[in-house]
Amino acid sequence: MTLRILATGGTFDKHYDEIAGKLGFSASHLPEVLQRARLTVPVELEVCMLMDSLDMDDNHRQTILTACQNATENAIVIIHGTDTMRETAEVLGAANLGKTIVFTGAMIPYEIANSDAFFNLGFACAAAQLLPAGVHVAMNGKVFPWNDVQKNRTAGVFVNK
Repeated sequence: MTLRILATGGTFDKHYDEIAGKLGFSASHLPEVLQRARLTVPVELEVCMLMDSLDMDDNHRQTILTACQNATENAIVIIHGTDTMRETAEVLGAANLGKTIVFTGAMIPYEIANSDAFFNLGFACAAAQLLPAGVHVAMNGKVFPWNDVQKNRTAGVFVNK
């Protein structure tokens, strides 16, 4: 089994610009993360976009859907911003692609101390290999179906609807 990982940006992939004092995007952290994780399953990494999910629109979601449709792999992990992860998961869930698609992200960027990014990626990679076909969200040790998940912004976690 080969695992496809699609990068779309989100907090997971943000970099801290110490000159400007802001978080933004340059290159994906995922090549470094995957090397550090020492995965033994073959992985194909595809960077679809690097953006904040709050800036995503229907065209961006269509790009992600097309990438999933075109993937030869049946297990796909999508790194996505947490603010609109549910909306993109709904688009893919409604498409019923017959593949196991697992969304994950981070509340704290990978390069910042105490980030949840590394754990969430490992958890999502395992989930993508074990779950049945369908669209799922895997965050902080819990898996949700695409049609029964929402972000609790106050607690900073995902919960059932």
